[in-house]
Amino acid sequence: MPATEIAPDVKSYDDKLEYGHKPVDNSDQSSGEELATVDKGYTDVIVELSPEEGRRILRKIDVRLVPVLSLLYLVAFIDRSNIGNAKIAGLSKDLNLTGLQYNTAVTMFFVSYGFFEVPSNIVLKLMKPSRWIAILMFCWGVVMTLMGIVKNRQGLYAARFCLGIAESGFFPAATFLLTLWYRRYEVQKRMAVFYTAASLSGAFSGLLAYGIEHMQGIDGLGGWQWIFILEGLVPVALSLIIWKLLPDSPETASFLTKREKEFIINRLALETGSGHGRVTNADKINWKMIVAAFKEPRIWGAWVMFWGNTIGTYGFTATVPTVIEELGYSSANAQLLTIPIYVFAMIMVLIFAFWSEKVQQRSPFIMAGFAIAAVGFIGQLAIPHPGLPGLTYGFLFPVAAGLYCPFIQIVCWIGNNLAPSSKRAVGMALLISVGNFGGIAGSNIFLAKQKPRYPAGFGTGLGISIAAILMAIVLRISCQRENERRRKMIEEEGEDAIRARYGDQQLLEMGDKSPFFVYTL
Repeated sequence: MPATEIAPDVKSYDDKLEYGHKPVDNSDQSSGEELATVDKGYTDVIVELSPEEGRRILRKIDVRLVPVLSLLYLVAFIDRSNIGNAKIAGLSKDLNLTGLQYNTAVTMFFVSYGFFEVPSNIVLKLMKPSRWIAILMFCWGVVMTLMGIVKNRQGLYAARFCLGIAESGFFPAATFLLTLWYRRYEVQKRMAVFYTAASLSGAFSGLLAYGIEHMQGIDGLGGWQWIFILEGLVPVALSLIIWKLLPDSPETASFLTKREKEFIINRLALETGSGHGRVTNADKINWKMIVAAFKEPRIWGAWVMFWGNTIGTYGFTATVPTVIEELGYSSANAQLLTIPIYVFAMIMVLIFAFWSEKVQQRSPFIMAGFAIAAVGFIGQLAIPHPGLPGLTYGFLFPVAAGLYCPFIQIVCWIGNNLAPSSKRAVGMALLISVGNFGGIAGSNIFLAKQKPRYPAGFGTGLGISIAAILMAIVLRISCQRENERRRKMIEEEGEDAIRARYGDQQLLEMGDKSPFFVYTL
């Protein structure tokens, strides 16, 4: 039998302990047996197995969870960004979009997208994630399909606004779901694989648009209309089956044995970074945790880094086909030439994520990513467009890679540093919600009247990248100082004295504010 480790000094708690309004339910719903977890007051629990068995269990989870979320995010990102492909496939011409009207259409998505992410994650804590994600997919697929039959810019604005509502809940729900299964230095590799679907979406979107554009004239519809219609039917179809494929939590995972469920639940509950105390993923949503998330200063600071990503990324993805087309390429070839850029970005995201997990650091990789993006932006500003088309195209690569790489680091950094799970659910949604308002700015910095150089677009991207680097430095110093303060407290007062002062239940509810919680750097 594989060697096991029994958790020391795990205190007993009332089996009927409540969070919010509902008692914690850690029963094994597939077998009817109660799970032996620290959340249920058990003291002799398995938190470590042999390395081979631990890896085997994590692989089982990986196979069931990561590919499904990756596929869904690929579809989601294609649907939100394919307007850039539709633009050069006839959208602007057929709907008579002039001046900033195209930018306004892109912007409408982010207005609604930002407002509905926090409410969506609150709903997520009240119902099964698989059901809620399926509902969201069906709604955004229907909206995307109907976008293919709009007749004027007002219809396009309305459709983009509704698409933002429907898609708003997916990314915060998916990233939060991953934190329920993996430790802090395991989650980013999985999240990176999931997020590379966004990088791949640029490649797939260009490839799909290249093929679909040739349907121009079928049933009297333009190529851009077929892009919206066909790419909208995909999430509708997936929504009908995804609620059966996507696992909700370790407690209810039918593909895990009772022993495997207990292992996953307990190892997460006892991971605070200090070796003392514990956190919980079994809490129910309540107003106290919602307010705590809104009052968390590290989320405020992380918005600047998130804006560095969203302002640059969404402006870039919506404009890069046009930038390439203006270098002298045909519309179809411009679509194809976006593919290598996004493939390169995908590779860099994976390298950064795995490297970050290995050295157990987040902030240095955020700084490095934005520094790479800054080099790309400087190159674009310095090159005399449309002269030197090869060099212009080449400098699009560091822009894409530098913008995509920090994103997953930012989400993981904040997710690692929020506890308990209710605060993490609301906090991650709040980060992504306010952060995505940067998409509004990003949608309006690449001005048609400034082509082909786009000084406002590339200049803004450079400025916000530098601001993001500076904020990463500030947040790192803040976390270091707090970790040192807590370390000294434990050394000087001792664990028992701290437990006696606060009580086990209060320490659990304190989450990331507990003296035993160590912030990830």
